[in-house]
Amino acid sequence: MYWPLGAPRIYAANKYYSRVDREFEGELEEDSKKENASIVGLRVSRSGHIFATITTTSLNIWQTSPVVLLASVIRSSQSLENYGVNVAVLLRPDASIAVVQTSLGFLITYSIIVDPTARVYQQHRQDGPTRRHSSAGRLPLEEERAGQREVNIRFRMVIKIDAGVEKALALDDELVVATEKPAAVQCIRWAPNGSGSQTSTELISRMSWMNRKASIMEMVHDRAMSLSIWVSSDGRAYAIQRISVVPQELDAKRLFRGYCFHTPSAENTSAIKAAINARFSLLAVGCANGEVHVYNAKDYVGSIPLSHILEPPASPSSAGSITFLSYSPDGYCLFAGYERGWMTWSVYGKPGGNSFTSDHVISQNNKEGWLIGTQDGSWLSGGSHILLTVPNDDRIWILEMARSAVTGCFCAANVSRLLLQTDSSLMVFRGHDLPNPVPISGDPSLWHQVQVPAAYLINQHPIRCAVISPDGRYVAIAGRRGLAHYSVHSGRWKTFDDMNCENAFLVRGGMCWYQHVLIAAVETEEHHEIRLYSRELGLNDSSLVSAERLPSPAVVISPSGEDSLLVYTHENILYHYIITSSNDTLQLVQVGQIGLHGIVRAPARVRGVSWIIPEDQIRDGDPSQDVVHASVMFLVDAKLVVLQPSKDESGVLKYDMRVLASGVEYFAFMRDQARLPNTPETTHLASLEDENTGDSLQAGNGLQDSLWYFDGTRMQCWTDVQDLLESASAENARDLSSPTSILVDFYPTSVALSKGVLIGIDTEMVQRRDVNFAFFRFAIRTQLFLPAVLRQYLAQFDSSVSLSLSFHYQHLPYFSHALEILLHTVLDDEVDTSPSHGHALLPSVVSFLSSFPDYLDIIVQCTRKTEVRSWKTLFAYLPPPQDLFEESLHKGQLKTAGGYLIVLHTLEELDSSSEQCVRLLQKAKGAGDWDLCKELARFLMALDESGDTLRQALKSMEVVSEAVKNENGHSAETRS
Repeated sequence: MYWPLGAPRIYAANKYYSRVDREFEGELEEDSKKENASIVGLRVSRSGHIFATITTTSLNIWQTSPVVLLASVIRSSQSLENYGVNVAVLLRPDASIAVVQTSLGFLITYSIIVDPTARVYQQHRQDGPTRRHSSAGRLPLEEERAGQREVNIRFRMVIKIDAGVEKALALDDELVVATEKPAAVQCIRWAPNGSGSQTSTELISRMSWMNRKASIMEMVHDRAMSLSIWVSSDGRAYAIQRISVVPQELDAKRLFRGYCFHTPSAENTSAIKAAINARFSLLAVGCANGEVHVYNAKDYVGSIPLSHILEPPASPSSAGSITFLSYSPDGYCLFAGYERGWMTWSVYGKPGGNSFTSDHVISQNNKEGWLIGTQDGSWLSGGSHILLTVPNDDRIWILEMARSAVTGCFCAANVSRLLLQTDSSLMVFRGHDLPNPVPISGDPSLWHQVQVPAAYLINQHPIRCAVISPDGRYVAIAGRRGLAHYSVHSGRWKTFDDMNCENAFLVRGGMCWYQHVLIAAVETEEHHEIRLYSRELGLNDSSLVSAERLPSPAVVISPSGEDSLLVYTHENILYHYIITSSNDTLQLVQVGQIGLHGIVRAPARVRGVSWIIPEDQIRDGDPSQDVVHASVMFLVDAKLVVLQPSKDESGVLKYDMRVLASGVEYFAFMRDQARLPNTPETTHLASLEDENTGDSLQAGNGLQDSLWYFDGTRMQCWTDVQDLLESASAENARDLSSPTSILVDFYPTSVALSKGVLIGIDTEMVQRRDVNFAFFRFAIRTQLFLPAVLRQYLAQFDSSVSLSLSFHYQHLPYFSHALEILLHTVLDDEVDTSPSHGHALLPSVVSFLSSFPDYLDIIVQCTRKTEVRSWKTLFAYLPPPQDLFEESLHKGQLKTAGGYLIVLHTLEELDSSSEQCVRLLQKAKGAGDWDLCKELARFLMALDESGDTLRQALKSMEVVSEAVKNENGHSAETRS
């Protein structure tokens, strides 16, 4: 769900202190200066507002938004001689202390002090007398002119590690240092504890769960999971927890508890780097061969099985070793840096952008080191940028990333429509609004790009979530505080006029649109509530349409049906509201709730929610009883689970939970999307329902009851959720029905149900010789899902449902092409597997295709695109090619008949006199199809290079005499 965009911005620290460099190090040679200026370490604070870089001789503190150098310390030559050059940098998570590790085993600590009164980079400019500023824009302008807060770096102390330093890790309360000889782990507190002690040590040899002869080469920590990963010198990876309170039965010197979860099966699978994804409970381990092994941390007692393996697009020799791994803040993207490039994957393994396709010669000539290899990297601005450093370079590269709005706000509209957000803009794909028969294309004009208001961006950066309305007319965003919304048609933003009102709340739990009303789950200092804002009114407290108090913070809100709203809270309660209209005002009326205590163990880990209500309850039931009949779907981490209601012997309502799928990046329930008002797909599908009179569920609803999800590799689809619920029922105790699996070579972002296609994005790098920089762009990709769904039905011998489903798509101009793909894929599989006649699917497919008027053309088009060895398998279930030729000729499908001539010739069933060709030539002449006549003439010349066959054919058609009478007529076209 992340795609690199554009060209990176480049920053360098040496230009800021070049004057100081000349004053104090003027005696150094130019090459030595360049070496000293190269960045060798990088670290970003937890908040992302500050990051630190080091060279061999200096420490630099940067601000991220905007990117400016705030402070710098250049070490003296005496300090370099006594303690060694800089080799690594650490930041305390709150960015109050920086630690520089030196080559001689010292740790130099500095205090980073922010002066709230002093400013740097102040702007001095004078506005013209006629320039005026609105009240909304005046405050950001004043902030911009005031400059950035000044930062001072003050020396604290030097810590000597006699045992040598292998790796160090800065945590909130302490500094964790892995030593060389002896191999041990030291914990150095930032401040002494109550007993006055500041240091504690545990030897590796006393850790029973670790190889006693190994040392620690890499350490990473995640605060949210309270978990660390240690990579040892023997290539193993360990999940580590700090023991804060040591039980009496344990040795008082024990500081850590760990479990080995990665053991190399060969030398090239030895662990060298690691990363933690707290959002999805994943542990990533980079191996020596360039692969990334991803493990699922199920608990804290060692249950950490392998989830999946990520492979780079280049060979180990071409890619080099992994230099760093980093998950995006929301966990949806993994960025891997290599010695000779970089690569991104989605959370469960879909490849994204990479630099391995670049031309290294052009990159070197243009001095674009970010394409050739990386040294270190980290995410900035909530995931909207990736910061990169490269070996032997003093520059910082910051590459912008575009991400799907689903990452910040999971709702049906964001899944059904493609909305991308960057650091300062939104991109709306309007291909969904094309008339239904028109296929979706990647035309750049279909993108609507809009800049976020500068006033809102300066005050509330970064943008944390964005949501689009079901009809694509409105978009809303929310940053650190407040919100703003935009009309795609009018091109106008609406923001709060009063900054106090904007800063009084933050969006927590997501947003969604109901017609022209924005529904937002917000949190204030006093309470939590659901607010309704009308697009037709201004943004202020007095124009609030309605507000509903919540007893606890909302985790996620989701519209359901035509007028329902589901709100899931941290209290583990799902609330059901009905949106009612009275006196031209919308209100939320609670009609039910479901307590899920003991069922969902971690409410904060729920990403999405929906429910499935029986059709009879939707039509005739009381909305207040929906909670009794509804089956609730939750997306918890990456598990899609369903809770089905039932009653025990005493009549008490209970819920049975069943895991439907694992490794789910997102899901889409088509009933949620189809019932959303004012969508083009809804209108078209509704018209098809009215016309259709079939009895089966699919005949009436198409795929509107289908459930889709993406697992990182394939798009999976259960075509009928009711059948799925029946198989998932605890009473039946059956295995789940198998979903339809659709392999895609791009990242699918939405399902265009009425068009029969998956819509997605693919990224590509543009590198030209006439431009001295490379840049990334993305393109819209589509893929038909209809062939896979039809094949699934036919494999279940359900041809009637296949025909009913096809009814919904016959109007599409590419419907015949979809049927051709169906035949082609089945034919290729059965040519390779050679199933018995009773198990072959090809007969059912051929019988199914015979129900359509383009049947003959589909067959001949398939033969043109398959190898001749496959024809024998295909025509084993078809009438003889001669009969198909005659049928095509009889129906007037002359070009199709011409295709069967090639089949007859290839199978050596075409007689030497080519009587079939003459007949077809005669009909083509009568129809005035001179292009076909020309092709047939060439075909006859290929059969007989002497031309006798062609002359006989023309003579039999009695066109020779006509050519003599009209030399400038049809004879010229015939001879051509």
